[in-house]
Amino acid sequence: MSGSNKDNTRQEEFKRATAGTLRAIARSSDVQVAFQPGPSGLAGKRARLPLPTRALPPAEMAKLRGAADSVALKLRHHDEATHAARTPGRREAREVFDALEQARVEAVGGRHMSGVAANLRARLNEQAEAEGYDRMTRKDQLPLTAALSLLAREQLTGEPVPEAARRVVDLWRDTLGDRADDALAEMASKAEDQEAFGRAARKLLAALDLAEAEVEAESEESQDQEDEGSESSGAQDQSGEGESKPQEAENPLGAQPEQTEGQAGEEESGEQEEDDGAAAEGEDRPGGPQQRKEVPVTDDASTYRAFIRQFDEEISADDLCDAEELARLRQQLDQQLSHLQGVVSKLANRLQRRLLAQQQRAWEFDLEEGMLDAARLARIIVNPMLSLSYKQEREADFRDTVVTLLIDNSGSMRGRPITVAAMCCDILARTLERCAVKVEILGFTTRAWKGGQSRERWVQDGKPRNPGRLNDLRHVVYKAADAPWRRARKNLGLMLREGLLKENIDGEALDWAYRRLLQRPERRRILMVISDGAPVDDSTLSVNPGNYLERHLRKVIGDIEGRDLVELIAIGIGHDVTRYYRRAVTIVDAEELGGTMLKKLTELFDEDAAAAWHRAAAERAPVMV
Repeated sequence: MSGSNKDNTRQEEFKRATAGTLRAIARSSDVQVAFQPGPSGLAGKRARLPLPTRALPPAEMAKLRGAADSVALKLRHHDEATHAARTPGRREAREVFDALEQARVEAVGGRHMSGVAANLRARLNEQAEAEGYDRMTRKDQLPLTAALSLLAREQLTGEPVPEAARRVVDLWRDTLGDRADDALAEMASKAEDQEAFGRAARKLLAALDLAEAEVEAESEESQDQEDEGSESSGAQDQSGEGESKPQEAENPLGAQPEQTEGQAGEEESGEQEEDDGAAAEGEDRPGGPQQRKEVPVTDDASTYRAFIRQFDEEISADDLCDAEELARLRQQLDQQLSHLQGVVSKLANRLQRRLLAQQQRAWEFDLEEGMLDAARLARIIVNPMLSLSYKQEREADFRDTVVTLLIDNSGSMRGRPITVAAMCCDILARTLERCAVKVEILGFTTRAWKGGQSRERWVQDGKPRNPGRLNDLRHVVYKAADAPWRRARKNLGLMLREGLLKENIDGEALDWAYRRLLQRPERRRILMVISDGAPVDDSTLSVNPGNYLERHLRKVIGDIEGRDLVELIAIGIGHDVTRYYRRAVTIVDAEELGGTMLKKLTELFDEDAAAAWHRAAAERAPVMV
């Protein structure tokens, strides 16, 4: 047997063993396990694990075993309805709450299985090193979700945090306060009871001002009722919870909150946009847009970094303005694009026909059961000794696909370009949804002109040299991949809002969209970027080298195209993007955007169509002989 065949055999054996172990730990034989590129996750009874390489080095095997154990323990020790009943509405609080619950199930499982605990520990150490926790010197460099998750694991398991994260976690530990420390201790004592653990976790969120005050008040009242019931009867441990009806589960992928990003929060924004010429925006109000989850960028921190991420935000479009204004903006968009609707719709129908043509069905013949094959009845008449023949319809291989449209929301897009971009996104979302292709629509800009609160903090700190990115990011989710088009339709009108379009920092926006795509369960991921210029932010470029943002953009593009996990396409409006992207096209007029977007997507899907037809023809050939 050749070395390649041995590697393949070893890889398959490892995958089978890992899948079997996952089902055994989860105590569920009907779990579907898929090995795909990207991070691990869980959706219902379908587990997704990273695809192992053929060589299977020990470090990779330990990491994959840890991912499988994490998913298995969530299946075994987690109840989604109980979790959803206490899940907070604010996005940042929800992310922390999900991470704390994942820490709980892993701690509970590790107490009874030392091998599982070792796998989880190895995976956590690897993650801490990969994320560069050892290079972090300030508290705000470590996301709040990661910090609280590590502190909770320390309390729950009694084991110290990974060596790489110890210094930055200690910075968080010293600033939490007594209320938060007491909540962490209570969580450790209630780890075996998910409902009681959830109440303690909500106390932690309230101590850090993450949970809404009215929700926390209800939680305390429920706890008081439970304490009174315990004193009177000594047997009612769950008193006061029956009145709270579980909300519908949001189906997160394991402990990865990105799966639910883009859905609207429950609070009103309360934020008012400034005019385009404004230099900075005011402080966020309670219940307003939440800060975007800090994710370490893919580049070297020595060449690119953000001075501070505290004021960055990732926000749903309907949190930026009220429903009435969104409806008005959508009506304005429809009026401006009425004469283009027919042309682009024809192109969209052409794309739809090509996509549907790939979903061809094939038949399996000469089966023992299924549908009676009437075409073969004649041979029964000729020879009655022959048995009846049956056939069965079988789906041909059609790859699951998700498409992300990342739209430049900079000030230079104002007017016709942003209007046409909004219309094209609307048409494409409708078209692809009819073909069972998920679509996500994202936008990127900054919260202020010329730096905003980031620059103010830099000035307060004495204007240190080479501060890095010096503006407040605003990443907008117009439509999440799992949101139906009819619900997100009005959000696209927000692109026409006066004061939204400011400056553009393309590198971090591209990295953000890419990371969101990696959380998706689909096997094929397409990222289409639409921009009309190079990255520009006056505040950043005035105190850093002139090519600072452009160099970072090239680095991010190189990382994405080199890993080959996402198919990256770029369309430049009056701007040559071919010097940045390997697969790109430049158009002169915004009116060409619709046709160009559809043409590039059609080319991508046609590549798969040809291969699918060859496979189907090869399968049918023996039957037709």
